[in-house]
Amino acid sequence: MIGSGSWATAIIKMLGDNTVDKSIFWWIRNRETADYIRNYRHNPNYLSAITVKIPKRHIHTDIRTVIEHADIVVLNTPAAFLKDALKRVPNEAFQDKIVVSAIKGIIPDENQIVGDYLQEHYQVPIDRIAVIGGPCHAEEVSLEKLSYLTVASKNREVAALVASLISTRYIKTNVSDDIYGTEYAAILKNIYAVAGGMCHGVGFGDNFQAVLVSNAVREMAHFVNTVHPIARDIKESAYLGDLLVTAYSQFSRNRTFGNMIGKGYSVKSAQLEMNMVAEGYYASYCIQQICIKYRIDLPICNAVYNVLYGHQSPIVEMKALAEQLT
Repeated sequence: MIGSGSWATAIIKMLGDNTVDKSIFWWIRNRETADYIRNYRHNPNYLSAITVKIPKRHIHTDIRTVIEHADIVVLNTPAAFLKDALKRVPNEAFQDKIVVSAIKGIIPDENQIVGDYLQEHYQVPIDRIAVIGGPCHAEEVSLEKLSYLTVASKNREVAALVASLISTRYIKTNVSDDIYGTEYAAILKNIYAVAGGMCHGVGFGDNFQAVLVSNAVREMAHFVNTVHPIARDIKESAYLGDLLVTAYSQFSRNRTFGNMIGKGYSVKSAQLEMNMVAEGYYASYCIQQICIKYRIDLPICNAVYNVLYGHQSPIVEMKALAEQLT
């Protein structure tokens, strides 16, 4: 496991509940956090109620040691910081390994989804890459609430293997071969959740939220079918389900971030107060560049971008968006 946030902690719990403890290794950047987890078996910063069931000696601050011992590497750092996390990792480090992305974002400088970044910069074959998608919040995993995850890979045997490792009595899994659609949908739903939060922050009600989400579903379908046109049902859990839980849940950090922006917080002040990464902020810029490339018009994504990067008033932008939705 590469990463120490809430989702990384939740995945550690899933793996610990379903595998032999000695088989799990965990990379944590911060030495104080790593020492705390070794000593007290809890993550002090995220989902601290979860008991970490892996041996102390398997918690490392050296990322190369963790990757070296792994057959399957799970990446779960925010997309904006993945390059920095992997900067000491040699290009050949992932040779013959399965690499799983639980990241719901785009690498900003390269403007690439994680799967494409791994192929280009670390020569990981596409059939050895998998993506974990929702709908699922880490907070509910910590409470052992019944949840569903989709594992997508071009190689269905890889998808099935990863799914078997995270399946527990409270986690149900589906497998898919739509790795690109699953990854892009996971990115887009964060932007739509930011939009939903903004609308709530400026005073729009539940009736409008329903219209916003129904339009977001159509936008999502238009985008993924343009950038990666294959047969897919946008109503499946990995697409629509993940969008719904991110747009409406009390645990959605992207909705919370958008709500703060709608209430008048600056981007920086909202980020500081949350003390968590809202992937939708970074994704908004990257998706805008992809839309320009493919000549795709996404009114909701445009409105979020205009507020976050164009410094437009949330209330003015959301009212203008309301006139475009049906």
